[in-house]
Amino acid sequence: MPQPVEKERNAARSRTAILNAAERLFAEQGFDATSLTAVGSAAGVSRGTPGYFFGSKAELYRAVLDRAFAEVREAVRSGRARALASSRTAESILAGAVSDYFDFLAARPNFVRLIEREALSDARQLEGAGHLSAGQEALAAISAELGLDDAESGEAAHLLLSVIALCWFPLIHAHTVAPAVGVELRTAADLERRRRHVVDLILHGIRGLAAPAVTLSEVESHD
Repeated sequence: MPQPVEKERNAARSRTAILNAAERLFAEQGFDATSLTAVGSAAGVSRGTPGYFFGSKAELYRAVLDRAFAEVREAVRSGRARALASSRTAESILAGAVSDYFDFLAARPNFVRLIEREALSDARQLEGAGHLSAGQEALAAISAELGLDDAESGEAAHLLLSVIALCWFPLIHAHTVAPAVGVELRTAADLERRRRHVVDLILHGIRGLAAPAVTLSEVESHD
């Protein structure tokens, strides 16, 4: 007879497999075209198992989003903690955060596709999801480190939106807009060049100088 600990391990493995399969299918097909049966099949579990763990497709979708945004929050926290421990300047901390965020998105194409689908569907499933707390945490970090206005639509908020846009847009349009304007994002070297450009651009923007005061090579301790 299976021991309780083994049952818990099996349950945890099944839950993770379901979340992984659901994330991929929701990203590739969208919410409406994805069924719990298809998720179960892709996860290698019985057709009723996703419903057993999550109740409904909507709840499974929310769990997928919650997990993704929890990863975003963890990336923000760990990156900031690492930078603060290094006693670097505020600009170096920002450079590291931008670099970490770009790497996070580049490594999670399904997350990028999911949120893009949400944008095209008026974010009907995002209401109440963890994206707000993730954004607020990142905003608070930027405000604290750079001493920017943290009011609604203040300098810190606009800077954060610019960071997200510069990292996000090329990745979601790696096969459409990017090649149309002569930017290839197919290889690791392509992504590295783009990452460096974004970091330098952000630093240049906040300083208002002809060149950034901090180069990416000076803040590469996360690698």
